[in-house]
Amino acid sequence: MIAQHQLLIVEQHAIVRAGLRMLLGAETDLDVVGESADPHQTLTLVAELSPQLVILDIGDNGHPGLGTVADLRRQHPQLRILVLTDSRHDQHIRAALQAGAHGFVLKDASDTELLVAVRSVLSGKVFLSPDVLDMVVSAFVKGGNGGVKSHWDSLTGREREVLKMIAEGYTSKFIAAQLALSIKTVEKHRYNLMKKLDLHNVSALTTFAIGRGLVGAR
Repeated sequence: MIAQHQLLIVEQHAIVRAGLRMLLGAETDLDVVGESADPHQTLTLVAELSPQLVILDIGDNGHPGLGTVADLRRQHPQLRILVLTDSRHDQHIRAALQAGAHGFVLKDASDTELLVAVRSVLSGKVFLSPDVLDMVVSAFVKGGNGGVKSHWDSLTGREREVLKMIAEGYTSKFIAAQLALSIKTVEKHRYNLMKKLDLHNVSALTTFAIGRGLVGAR
């Protein structure tokens, strides 16, 4: 009898979940043991069902799935994670990989590509859809050694503190009070963060912070 790998599907759209369940469940070596529309439930479901692989949708804006990836990697280091999304934003791809995802597949991928991705990740490999791989390689070439890593290393300790608090949803006024800074100084740090990381809004900063493990899932 062929050993079955147990999978958990976390996807917000019911019709997509149904399609995934039908596709994966038809394979003799794969068994969908659970599904959810809410990334916030993933940690509980993993503890209850003990899957070997989680297929996780991070959504268009990266939230809250990216935080879930980071939390899963901390709490279940042996668990394999395959991100499934229609987001083509470079910062989401980089953040997902930084958070510890083992694969990244776009939702317009073929059934064959998804099955290859699932089995590759289960076998211990990293899988990136061709389009995603092109973006990662391009970012590496443009960014030199490390891309995101080099940007992260350029941040000062204070900038990292401010980044963490921004990602946690605090206002500049609150951050200034907590860190004994002026509001103007906090805004300057915010500007420097966006410039150094090449990110252009608070959502992107939050996505980056989640990817670095500064904050967890909400």
